[in-house]
Amino acid sequence: MQIDVRPVRRLRESAAVRAVFPPVLEALAASAADLAGLRVVGDWIQYKANFRDPVMARPVLAPGLPDGEADSWEIAVDLRRCAAEGADVSGAMAAALAEAAPQAGGRDGAPSPAGDGRVWLEPWVPGSASLAWGFNALFWQALADWEKASGREYEQSLPGGETAARDTAAARDLILGLFKTWDELQARRALPEELYVLELGVGNGGQARTFLDEFLALDRRHGRGYYRRLHYLMGDYSPHVLDRARQAVGQHGERVSGLVLEATRLSGSVGFLAGKAFLVYISNVYDNLPTDEVAAIRGRDYLVQVRSYLPPGAAAAIAERFGMPPADLAPLIQRLLRIGPELLSESLPERFGDTGQAVLFWQAAWQALRQAERYVPLEGLDTYQVTPSVTGEILRPLLTAEGDVRMHVSNGTLASFADTLPLLHPFGRVVCHDLFTTAAGEYHNGFFGPGKYDGSVVNWVNGPLLALLASRRGFDVQFSPFTQRPGTHIKTLTAQVRD
Repeated sequence: MQIDVRPVRRLRESAAVRAVFPPVLEALAASAADLAGLRVVGDWIQYKANFRDPVMARPVLAPGLPDGEADSWEIAVDLRRCAAEGADVSGAMAAALAEAAPQAGGRDGAPSPAGDGRVWLEPWVPGSASLAWGFNALFWQALADWEKASGREYEQSLPGGETAARDTAAARDLILGLFKTWDELQARRALPEELYVLELGVGNGGQARTFLDEFLALDRRHGRGYYRRLHYLMGDYSPHVLDRARQAVGQHGERVSGLVLEATRLSGSVGFLAGKAFLVYISNVYDNLPTDEVAAIRGRDYLVQVRSYLPPGAAAAIAERFGMPPADLAPLIQRLLRIGPELLSESLPERFGDTGQAVLFWQAAWQALRQAERYVPLEGLDTYQVTPSVTGEILRPLLTAEGDVRMHVSNGTLASFADTLPLLHPFGRVVCHDLFTTAAGEYHNGFFGPGKYDGSVVNWVNGPLLALLASRRGFDVQFSPFTQRPGTHIKTLTAQVRD
């Protein structure tokens, strides 16, 4: 049996965390599960809203067996919730270990015996294909309805109550860097007439307004007339967010264009920028894009599959609140994700009197949403498609260097990043503020998502994987602290053509 405690600092600093282990060990000793093949993983899940139970069983499926029999199990323990006063660690461990016992596991790696009251919402799928990302997409598509029901703008749910990058000094540094590059090109008569800047993920438009106000003021002092040549493009997935951002930069209207776009497929929307963008500015976008997870366990590579469900108590409460049998929840949630709350209320007026009632159903389902997990063997990394143009072979240097490890693949981010790099002018750069791991070894020491922000998903981004992709395409990537907010987990990625 292997026990892996990732939040070592928490273990050393917290007597409550250390107190979790006696009942864990007692439950293990009393269990009928095969302890020789069992792994126990302790994480500190810092996101109070997340997709995991405090203790959960994960089957590790056997390779080469089409029916997916589990040949070992992993018990995952959230030390934060298990250390809370009143937590029933013994009971939760006993339930999880019962799933891992030979008589309960089943040949399909099912996470629990049939009829346990869970309402299953999807089959087993890779993480990036999970229904959770359908909820995430709906949040941005119907954001105005969500904000109306919750009574607050989405930025208020973020740490600190705002997005990460809205600082005049930082904007000034970016602009002066652009001016220096443009002056040098102008001196060589190599500066294009049109000067393009692209921002992805515009929030409420505060960053764009700060940048443009400072750009205009500096350009007046600089005297080069760059402002009249500037084309500032704002791109966002949410029309509601983009409309709000347009209003924020109204005084710069002639210099600004707004684009509704999908961050993982930029070439179709902004392909005309290829080789022209001097700056692509991104803030808090990558941590909100779909991702798989992979793991190396005892020398073999696995893909993490998930299956979304509503816990028994929550499912019963939602069904009673909205006057339906629990069996109706799964098809109704699927319908909500397909057509949105407004059309759902119009199609079922007897159940949802108006859009607001449908949004309340949406919020209740999202709050209750959980995911079971299992490990499925990968026959070969080259058979796993990370993006349409990148195979899992790119993961090999990271997985082989770290022993037993589990990490994000950041599929959506890699697709977006790969589409962004060709947009850069040879003297252009990408500047991105987000939640990045910067060394593969970090995954041994902490939990990096998924978690929930209000109605959306948050995951840290696999920074070493981005750097590896960029290097293979002739770009350098650097990570630095986000100086505008000391103490934050956010880091700044800078990418530019290799010298």
